[in-house]
Amino acid sequence: MFTINIYLRFALIIIGLVGGIALSAAYGFWYGFFFILFGIVMLVGYFLLGTVQSSAMLMQSMNFEAVEKRLALTFFPKLLYKANRAYLYMIKGTMAMYKKDFSTAELYLQKAQDTGLATEGEKGTVYFQLANIAAQKNNWVAAQNHFKKAKEYKVSDPEMKEQYRQFEKALASRGAMNPANRGMMIQPGGKRKRPRGM
Repeated sequence: MFTINIYLRFALIIIGLVGGIALSAAYGFWYGFFFILFGIVMLVGYFLLGTVQSSAMLMQSMNFEAVEKRLALTFFPKLLYKANRAYLYMIKGTMAMYKKDFSTAELYLQKAQDTGLATEGEKGTVYFQLANIAAQKNNWVAAQNHFKKAKEYKVSDPEMKEQYRQFEKALASRGAMNPANRGMMIQPGGKRKRPRGM
């Protein structure tokens, strides 16, 4: 999907609004009208889409430091288009899991579910991540409940299917899980449909 570099978008917003206002002041409203309109369109697009898509693209390349910096450029997350806001929380939750900050990860992943993810794959992925967090905390009841919900959504990726099978074995053995099996969390940057935006 076509995206506009965030810094280019900021520049276009400034050029459109400031340039349009300056032209309007110097030569009359209609001389600057289209510049102002263009700046407003760019600004509204930023408010609705943020930097979620470009952050998701960076996530695919496992560039976690760049992901955090790019997400930080979404200054008004509450104004985001609903699906993008949910995906922003999903990315933040995945990043927290990568840092092994499971409490923060759980908070963001639950926010993603509550906000409303766009696809079945995303919903299943989040429930699977929540199941992993619960397993890390030895909360097997919650792990089973989350995993049951994850399996309600269609999974087509072979790697994901294998992770599901391994996790199911881990649940069956419960306390016998060794550290290698307990690290079954989805790897950040797995294949997911990216949201609209930049």
